[in-house]
Amino acid sequence: MKLLLFVIGTEWIIVLVVAAILLLFGGSKLPQLAKALGQSKKAFKEGLDEGEREASDSRAKLNSVDDEELFEEARRRAQQKKIE
Repeated sequence: MKLLLFVIGTEWIIVLVVAAILLLFGGSKLPQLAKALGQSKKAFKEGLDEGEREASDSRAKLNSVDDEELFEEARRRAQQKKIE
């Protein structure tokens, strides 16, 4: 593959790829393809942003937990288990 890249050149490979895309999809389908790719990219970015927001929300909830209250709850539940 490196030999082919060296012999043909990067510019010609790009031209061949663009020509193959034009032959496969035709000129009339390219705007629809570009629109679909743009919408997919937007949806992907929105999904990433939503995931980051959820992760930061869960970290904020964990940071707001009082350690002493948590230990007391654990002790209380342990005592209940011993009684049962």
